[in-house]
Amino acid sequence: MKLGIVGLPNVGKSTLFNAITKAGAEAANYPFCTIEPNVGVVTVPDKRLQVLHDIYNSKKTIYTTIEFCDIAGLVKGASKGEGLGNKFLGHIREVSAIVHVVRCFENDNIVHVNGHIDPLEDIDTINTELIFADLEVLERAIARTQKNMKADKKLGSKLAILERAKEWLESGKNIRAMEMDEDDHEVLDEIDLLTSKPIIYVANVSEDEVADTDNPYVKQVSELAAAEGARCVQICAEIEAEMAELEDEEREAFLEDLGIEESGLDKLIKASYSLLDLISYLTAGEPEVRAWTIKRGTKAPQAAGKIHTDFEKGFIRAETITYDQLVECGGNLGKAREKGLIRSEGKDYVVQDGDVIHFLFNV
Repeated sequence: MKLGIVGLPNVGKSTLFNAITKAGAEAANYPFCTIEPNVGVVTVPDKRLQVLHDIYNSKKTIYTTIEFCDIAGLVKGASKGEGLGNKFLGHIREVSAIVHVVRCFENDNIVHVNGHIDPLEDIDTINTELIFADLEVLERAIARTQKNMKADKKLGSKLAILERAKEWLESGKNIRAMEMDEDDHEVLDEIDLLTSKPIIYVANVSEDEVADTDNPYVKQVSELAAAEGARCVQICAEIEAEMAELEDEEREAFLEDLGIEESGLDKLIKASYSLLDLISYLTAGEPEVRAWTIKRGTKAPQAAGKIHTDFEKGFIRAETITYDQLVECGGNLGKAREKGLIRSEGKDYVVQDGDVIHFLFNV
């Protein structure tokens, strides 16, 4: 999973990126200090893995990961090549979802590119540029489809979908907010529109407001996200940067002192999984304990294919037990079998979050 962190210059993008990846992207109080996208990989926290590691005394414990890409700040006119516009738009096309950092704090010492704090205006600036970029793509797709209709009259339904999407964008709305059926998705997925990508708005607040639920700026962003079917996460990038330097125990005490239950990174990862409809199944034993990320609704053979393509090709069955049941049995599979807790699942089984699975296959 690759997430692209975007936002106007000086909203806290690179500070947040540094904190969650400890990759040290340059953070400075001026636009465009991030020119090439910095990339960092972070592990997805999953307490179940540590429990299974302790039960089996595993040699290796492997967490699933998320790749974060810090993309250069955008300004008005990016769709026409202003600032680093073309690079920005190109890098966004490569990500699974967008993490849009929005400044929701006042600070006279940090320059805002628009000279004032207005998160909805900031969001609109970037959304407008993405809409303009998508309109260009749609106009080209419409022209191609009209040309090809001379030889294939069946393309009329495709043209109607493209034209409806164009009208929607021209009304100032993102494609992800448009009601679509299966045919719409099939046509529009082919052209990879930027405004169709899932989005999480990160409301970046000051240290004093990290536990405050009444920040008016955050409320504005939350309401917009809800209207779009997006997610909103409240984070203080500066605090995340401080926590990045602490050990696990110190971090927990730090969070407790602040009056918050989990770090911004944990909230962001949970929001990402929810937005992209992802779950994790587990494999466990003495050699290795590991989490595997799949799309919700994935059937057993395709889940097995995440481990190795041969597992999917030669799939026989999946011996499955829930994480809770396995822990109750102390990891003893013999005991679990006696209790009838291990299920033998076939090709049509839909894997559930927290399933601990042993795949049987033959190639």
